[in-house]
Amino acid sequence: MLTAVLLAAFIAAAALLLVIGGVTARAPAAPLPDRGDYLRLWAPLHGNYQPRPGSLAYRWLSLAYATARPLAARGLSPDVLTWWGVLVSLAVPAVAAGGGRWPLLAVVVVVVAGLLDNLDGAVAILRRHTSRWGFVLDSLADRISDSAYLLPLWLLGAPGLLCVIGGGLMGLQEYARARAGNAGMGEVGVVTVWERPTRVILTAGLLLGCGLLPDSADEIATAGAAAWVGLGAIGLAQLLVAARRALRD
Repeated sequence: MLTAVLLAAFIAAAALLLVIGGVTARAPAAPLPDRGDYLRLWAPLHGNYQPRPGSLAYRWLSLAYATARPLAARGLSPDVLTWWGVLVSLAVPAVAAGGGRWPLLAVVVVVVAGLLDNLDGAVAILRRHTSRWGFVLDSLADRISDSAYLLPLWLLGAPGLLCVIGGGLMGLQEYARARAGNAGMGEVGVVTVWERPTRVILTAGLLLGCGLLPDSADEIATAGAAAWVGLGAIGLAQLLVAARRALRD
């Protein structure tokens, strides 16, 4: 019964987003930037970081550009894509909760959610619609998605307290980052071991393990929650040390 209710809620939310996406779509007023211009527009929003051609960051940004360009050409709102990312992320624990082999499907959902997490920003850059509100909305969506990545571990057998501590450390890191940014610290040089890409990759790996070895899912989930705690503590410490150096009066 609960599964049917969740499925109906997901379908209703997806239908609503499709309608909103269609209603709010606006054709671009100017030609879209090519990949080189896209990277030049992306850099100032990320501490003037310039990814080297051939590097993993360059390839990932190129993939985001190629995927986002047709969406930007159709005039899709970046905010709508942000909510699509949240909706797909919330589907992760719902799918993984089935146990057995269901976590394997949850891995696919995580990958799609991770891609959507980059598309909203890419479309905003291509349409030159970046805004402070979009930054706030994207940050809120990221925290919701982070929680959705942690919840499956509890559902698959990890201790609740361990999951709460892991989530708390993640939240503290992002809160400290926001406060340090308000105090004048730039983004480059503050990349820790526990950034969102790491959380996405770890979650996907853990769900893959739980799906391939369902009889050991609780042990894998517990080890994953412990990794959230350990990496969260290290990431928070790295950020605080970097902030102390950057903001020293």
